[in-house]
Amino acid sequence: MEQRSQADRDAVTVEIGFAVLTGVLFAGAAFAAVCVPALLLASGGGVGRGPVMTATVVAVLVFLGRVVDVLWRFGRRDVEREVDGRVPVLPDQPSQPGRTSPDS
Repeated sequence: MEQRSQADRDAVTVEIGFAVLTGVLFAGAAFAAVCVPALLLASGGGVGRGPVMTATVVAVLVFLGRVVDVLWRFGRRDVEREVDGRVPVLPDQPSQPGRTSPDS
């Protein structure tokens, strides 16, 4: 098994943090999207257990889906970057900003 560099470990840490943070935000939005209509339609006493439980289940599924999606794409990006164990060579950058090639 190959040793990972510090940059690779940092990239994984940042990606996990991003996945969790956006998962929490998306889950909160999903919870609100399910509960707010129930609150608006409730007369007097508030919302019962049904809409809150439904919103909780939806929020958990959205959180897990987001985390899996972000981490899956991050993992695939590393695999796609390497072809036959080699990192593909990228074309040279233009010599001046706004130019399309060094010869322009």
